[in-house]
Amino acid sequence: MNGESIRVAVLGAGAVGCYYGGMLARAGHPVTLIGRAPHVEAFEKSGLRFEGLKFDERVAVEASTKAAAVRGAQLVLFCVKSTDTDAAAAQIAPFLEPDAIVVNLQNGVDNTERILGVLQTAQVSCPVVPAVVYVATEMAGPGHLKHHGRGDLVIGSLDRKATLDILQRVQRLFAAASVPVTISGDVASGLWEKLVVNCAYNALSAIAQLPYGKLIRGAGIREVMRDVVEETLAVAKASGIPMAPDMLARVTKIAEAMPTQYSSTAQDIARGKPTEIDHLNGFVVRRGEALGIATPANRALHALVKLLESKRVA
Repeated sequence: MNGESIRVAVLGAGAVGCYYGGMLARAGHPVTLIGRAPHVEAFEKSGLRFEGLKFDERVAVEASTKAAAVRGAQLVLFCVKSTDTDAAAAQIAPFLEPDAIVVNLQNGVDNTERILGVLQTAQVSCPVVPAVVYVATEMAGPGHLKHHGRGDLVIGSLDRKATLDILQRVQRLFAAASVPVTISGDVASGLWEKLVVNCAYNALSAIAQLPYGKLIRGAGIREVMRDVVEETLAVAKASGIPMAPDMLARVTKIAEAMPTQYSSTAQDIARGKPTEIDHLNGFVVRRGEALGIATPANRALHALVKLLESKRVA
């Protein structure tokens, strides 16, 4: 990975996977996007339409609906929904190359451990690098990625396989593709910080079907976000996770940085798709119950999104 072209596979070619896979493809790496049939058909016909902040172009990619398409890849971007983590990890395990690096770009705080557990059971020893993702994107149509803002990553290690050398190789690869990457000595806290942000925005954006900039101006919304943040921080503290003291201010600034972004949960609800809410606010509720911490704001948002989800998916 030292300046040479490497083969990349993106498992779960939705908005996040297409953004990072597309950036790597633009940098000259052969990239295979693995996703749903409508997107794959569009990729095969005319490439990935990458509507960026400073460009709008067609990016040449390979595409497949099969998990086996990770075969031959030295870098695998793991981007499926949290609900599909275990099944997807099991599907790719037989086809991972011995020298492959898996970079986990999912929401949630426990998915990397879940992937590692599945690979260990399958006797696959690839390192899995957790990444905290800060990018505003959406799939505006089949094969059409629209970028709204940011695009940086924070990576780290949760086990001895993801060594500093591996992290630096991943960092250099993305940096050469114009993707800023920070290596953190405490990526677990970074994942929890992202969870705080997701819990504050995702459900509310989904319920209101509003982008962050308009959402945060709603009457009482900042107060609801404050309650959600305080509950999630209490659960994090009880879980032994150190958190920044200014998390509420950081959460508020997200609306300024990504005013036009709808949450992934909002996009799922609008399209009648299952959401990841069980792994966001729902995760906080379950962990809070286990630790004896009340989480009424998270519980209410989780219940409302589940109600919308059942209505739309049905």
